[in-house]
Amino acid sequence: MENGENTRVNAHQPASEPRQNPHGFWRGVREWIQIIVIALIISLPIRFFVAEPFVVNGASMDPTFSTGQFLIVDRLTYRFNEPKRGDVVVFKYPNNPKVYYIKRVIGLPDETIKIKDGEVTIINAEHPSGLELEESYVRPVHMSKETLSATLKQGEYFVMGDNRAESSDSRIWGALDQSLILGRPVVRLLPISALSFFPGQYHE
Repeated sequence: MENGENTRVNAHQPASEPRQNPHGFWRGVREWIQIIVIALIISLPIRFFVAEPFVVNGASMDPTFSTGQFLIVDRLTYRFNEPKRGDVVVFKYPNNPKVYYIKRVIGLPDETIKIKDGEVTIINAEHPSGLELEESYVRPVHMSKETLSATLKQGEYFVMGDNRAESSDSRIWGALDQSLILGRPVVRLLPISALSFFPGQYHE
């Protein structure tokens, strides 16, 4: 008799307590799936055409960028504008397009770049006698002492790491074709202490 009474009491739950509805559960699952699909539809075009996350790996851009820093790369700007000298760009490594590099633009199309004992001089129509770059983003400890010369064609850029002593760049594998440039970092999100907009930006 007690069991029967207990059963009756348990069966009559207060109206304020929701009863488990299997149909409601699956309806909720479908709604979450729809939300996820809509989010993907919205975010994927942004991911592939507007902005892309990028994590720095390596010391080639020290001290401007360090390993583990999380960047948002703008993929849109260079669809309408040409890279400028001093821009930091993310691009596909010419010898392995599956790998991404981050470097600074030093030489522009149709220019000649001369490096002597690590000092960079640009020869172009505006400076036929040569313009020696003042590279405040390169610390003395990161300098290198090579000597070389390179002349760029249309659509080619000469890129170098700010840490010249530890950078694989155009000095080693040659000019960078514009078609390989992905974009430029517009936000440094992590670490929070280094949060900044247009990090590494420098123009002559």
